[in-house]
Amino acid sequence: MKLGLAKLFIISVLIVITGSIGFAEVEWDIVQTLKLDAPPLDMAVSPDGRRIYVLVDGGNVLIFSNRGILEEKIEVGRQIDQIDLGPKGEYLFVSSRQNKTLEIVALNFVYELNITGSPFKGAREAPVVITVFSDFQ
Repeated sequence: MKLGLAKLFIISVLIVITGSIGFAEVEWDIVQTLKLDAPPLDMAVSPDGRRIYVLVDGGNVLIFSNRGILEEKIEVGRQIDQIDLGPKGEYLFVSSRQNKTLEIVALNFVYELNITGSPFKGAREAPVVITVFSDFQ
């Protein structure tokens, strides 16, 4: 008998709580529209929110900054129909149902630094590699 009353009490409380909360109204606005050169097929956002990856019809992945500026275009092939990103954004996964394949693409972003007027040692046109380790614990 006590078990039945406890269940009835819990159900009554849930009915009262859900009945009093009701549904919330959602307000929304379009913040930005990205113009694409082909219809979009799939998209992914980097884990840090800095980049938006859009797979478009024709086999290209367009990489936009979070401000909507096109940073890069990667040709992945017409057969690719889905994309996804690794947990740290270091890999782009591209898949094809038609070819029954999943390709893992390593992403390395290369930036040009303006060093005009800066002191240097060695050849003026020598490439410089700067590695950033951001996963220290």
